[in-house]
Parts: sequence; C-alpha cells; structure tokens
Amino acid sequence: MSYSLGFPPERPLVTVTHPSATTWLIEMHNGDDCRFTEVFLKNAIMPALDAVERHWRENWRAARAAKDKDGGKGTLVIVGKRTQNKFFSNGLDYDNLVKDPNFHMNFFPLTFNPAIRRLLTFPIPTVAAINGHCFAAAFILALCCDYRVMTDGSSRNAWMCMNEVHFGAGWPLSFAGVLHAKVLDGRVQRKIALEGHRFTPQEALEAGLVDHLVKGDTEAVITKARQVGESVSAMAVQGAWGVIKRDLYRDALEASERPVLQANVLSDDAASKARL
Repeated sequence: MSYSLGFPPERPLVTVTHPSATTWLIEMHNGDDCRFTEVFLKNAIMPALDAVERHWRENWRAARAAKDKDGGKGTLVIVGKRTQNKFFSNGLDYDNLVKDPNFHMNFFPLTFNPAIRRLLTFPIPTVAAINGHCFAAAFILALCCDYRVMTDGSSRNAWMCMNEVHFGAGWPLSFAGVLHAKVLDGRVQRKIALEGHRFTPQEALEAGLVDHLVKGDTEAVITKARQVGESVSAMAVQGAWGVIKRDLYRDALEASERPVLQANVLSDDAASKARL
C-alpha cells in the first residue's frame, strides 16, 4: 500500500511515504536546508515517526496472527529535501531559538531530547540518507539512526560537522551521550566535539561515522539507503530490534532524560570570575 502523509497537515514540513511493503521514507523539507525548530520536531518529525511505527506494528501484529514467519519486516529511511542535493539538514534554527530566554531549559528537555530517544529506540532499522551537508543537531539525529548512507560529494561539497565550538555554544548532555554511544574512538570524539572538524564524506567513512558513500544525486542516496535498510529489515520480524537498543544505548537514553542545566560561555566566565 503506497501513500503520502504530510505533517503537520496544514503546512507539511515532512512527508511520509511507503514505497514498498517493507520500507517507509520520511523526507524533511522545512526549507531547502531543513532547519530544526520546535514546530518541526514536535509537530512534524515526532508524529511522522508515530505514523511509521503505527503502520509497521499493524503489519507485524497481522503477521503474527497469521503465523507468517516472513511478515513484519520493516525499515525507515530519513532524507533531506529530495528536490535538492545540498543539505540533509543545517541543524537547529539556532538564531531564532535562542531568542527565547528559556531556550536552554526548555528546548532540549522538552523538544529535541524526546526525538533523540524516539530514534535511538525505534523498533525497525533506521537509515539516514545524508544527501548533503549534515551539521550540528542534524549530525546528532543522523547518529541516532542505525545506519548512515552519504553522498560521496563528487557533484558538490558535503560535510558532517558539529560546529558549536566555533560559535560559542555548549553541548547539552544528550549530545554527548549520543556521541559516546555511537563514536567509540576518543580521537574522533575530540575532532568532532572540540575541533569542530568538517568531515568530508571520505573522512566520515574512514572515521566510521557513515557506513556507505554513494556517487550521484539525492535519489541515488535514497536508493542505496533503501537497499541497506531492506537488507536488515527481517531483523524487525521478532520485535526485538527496539527492545535490544534500549539496553544497548541505555547510557545515552539516561543522559537525555537528566535535567541538567546547559552551561554557556557567559555563565562559565561568570563562574570562573567568582572562583578566581
């Protein structure tokens, strides 16, 4: 059954399609560079994930009732806007978000961290189809997926980068939790977090940040991402994929739930001034 669902319905910022019996695809299209906002995460990404899981679980329950050992397969691909080949996502709409004086206390605990937990424990294999630049919060969202397929950058530049150190923004604990869960090499962690290194696609592959590189446009990246997801879609049949991930990524999940006040450069300087 093929369909197209937009979220939020009145002005879709993401579109969910079901291109095959075992594959769902979420396209992010909040502008060409798909910045993350509160509305985008709460009213688009989260209900889109709910729609995919709801449909997959309906299929899974039907397969179990029919004793169909091959039923209940599933995979989800997440991609940036399909009509361009430049951005997966440019990360948070930071300049507008920080206008809220309660940004640090509210946005991550109430908006972004729930999306992190949702993806880290999603019950079917997830693949980030990185069809262009992948910056900051988008880098974290991609790491939350089980697999990552990236353009090889041969047609235009594409980088993965956590650039907060360059503009003076601290990391929420949830970001560090995801990084520790998905990137095991301390040297790579240092390049990502403390150097804000712009990883080319080849560097990202060598560092283990992505699993495959693809020559071609966005559709080529989607095609490979679907192949990767479908190759492991049978792992969802027994219903244990998401259950296992809850323990596999327990430290990251717990970090995302801790009410830690995020430090910023000004508060850090003020505290240092008082101490010194």
